[in-house]
Amino acid sequence: MDAEDADNFREFVRSRFERLRALAYVTCGDWQTAEDAVAATLAKLYLRWDKVNSPDAYARSMVVRAAIGEKRRPWRRERSSGDALPEVALADHAGDVDERLRLRAALSRVPKRQRAVLVLRFLEGLSVEETAEALKCRPGTVKSQSARGLDTLRAVLAAEDIMLHDDERNHRVLSH
Repeated sequence: MDAEDADNFREFVRSRFERLRALAYVTCGDWQTAEDAVAATLAKLYLRWDKVNSPDAYARSMVVRAAIGEKRRPWRRERSSGDALPEVALADHAGDVDERLRLRAALSRVPKRQRAVLVLRFLEGLSVEETAEALKCRPGTVKSQSARGLDTLRAVLAAEDIMLHDDERNHRVLSH
């Protein structure tokens, strides 16, 4: 890699690291796993920097796959007896923050593949075709996973008496 490519890569990382980390977190629900996924993705991207046509698309796709893959590793399934806090829901008087936390918790209960589709489609704003390319599946699979994921998310939210008012509000809650 020449000096110009190295500078371009550094600028890419500087400008997109936080967004990639947030994407990984929403996909897997754990900050350490998200950071590991982003680090692994950026290491792979660095090696292929001169061969990748669309670094944004490559990074998004790889981050989602890495975040899902990290949760499958054997050491990620091990838990110490003291790492889980009691599940007590406390009301947050900040309203929007509370709603986002509940939505994030509900999203974590959606199956991984459906969650990945929902995150790419509605958080990242990718089209059906772009999502299919990122996840290496057919557009029809994206559509069915999206419909099933939204149904699951609605059911979880309805069970918690959370009402989603309209699409504009949903998108704002998901993207903050």
